[in-house]
Amino acid sequence: MSKKFYVDPDIKVAETLPADFYRSQIVFEDIKEKVFVKTWQFIGDDNLVPFAQTVHPFILLDNYITEPLVLSRDAEDSIKCFSNVCTHRGNIVVNNPGKLKQLRCMYHGRRFGLDGTFKSMPEFEEAENFPRPCDSLREFLVRTLGPFVFVGLNPSFDLDDVLSVMIERIGFLPLHQFKLDTGSSKDYLVNCHWALYCDNYLEGFHIPFVHDDLNEVLDYGNYTTEIYKHCNLQIGYANEGEEVFDLPQYHKDYGKNIAAYYYWIFPNMMFNFYPWGLSINVVKPMSLNKTKVSFITYVHDETKLNKGAGALLDKVEREDEFVVEGVHKGVQSRYYNTGRFSPTREKGVHHFHGLLAKYLK
Repeated sequence: MSKKFYVDPDIKVAETLPADFYRSQIVFEDIKEKVFVKTWQFIGDDNLVPFAQTVHPFILLDNYITEPLVLSRDAEDSIKCFSNVCTHRGNIVVNNPGKLKQLRCMYHGRRFGLDGTFKSMPEFEEAENFPRPCDSLREFLVRTLGPFVFVGLNPSFDLDDVLSVMIERIGFLPLHQFKLDTGSSKDYLVNCHWALYCDNYLEGFHIPFVHDDLNEVLDYGNYTTEIYKHCNLQIGYANEGEEVFDLPQYHKDYGKNIAAYYYWIFPNMMFNFYPWGLSINVVKPMSLNKTKVSFITYVHDETKLNKGAGALLDKVEREDEFVVEGVHKGVQSRYYNTGRFSPTREKGVHHFHGLLAKYLK
């Protein structure tokens, strides 16, 4: 039976999600359908399908959602996303990325257009009421932020509302000039519940206690969190002499020493903008006790790498891992149930817990 949770909207009296949230296999499975299927996921950039009539098959959140999908860029240059499962007998349609004028299932020859529509099928001349709309590949929603591509299976909110919040501050950046740095991108396996990793990300409260190097760069006293409906923003202000954004005069933060914009998109995506570029973190549930965190690096200005708040990301990650793995062990205790939020420092965690409770109702 599904469990229900409640988080008081007033942070001054609210309690955190109980330990059972992090311990229950039933809740973990519930989150799959009620949270992840109802939200959005970052897929990569538009170089996955660089030209018209190219396709890119992928598995959405393998080992959790595990949904076979395919991106396509059609002859009109539109990026679309479809189920990669043949509507005949369920075979995978596209096995390799590349240039294709149409999609053809290798099992029995069913063909689809790059817009997912059913085209033809051998030996079905005598089939009645065929083809039907459901014989085309199911299409899913696609949204983009510059070159970055997002897909939603059955999202309960429009990602454009989130992207407009981000564009308000990072719209001045030439996102299409950001280059993927595969050498700096890597995956981390963390022995914790995926939501604990997000909890940790969503507050700067721990920075003076856990991240000595980062704390020397950031002005902790001015560190702020802004809450929006399905995302939030943490703004890292720089100490004097540290690397900051060169903001245009029309920018709402013009004149401020901004070291980093940390955007979180519900439920599991982080977009960390630094003067040198962007570090995207995608938190991928694998089991109750194991999480994969993908760090994907896009560089804009190499001269600013390894400076300021965006330096030593690997060290910061390892420090975070140590803490969240300790919390994961702690919430297994029979003597721990729930905690309280700092009204000044844990607004982001409170927001996250409230959204999870809402989606799980």
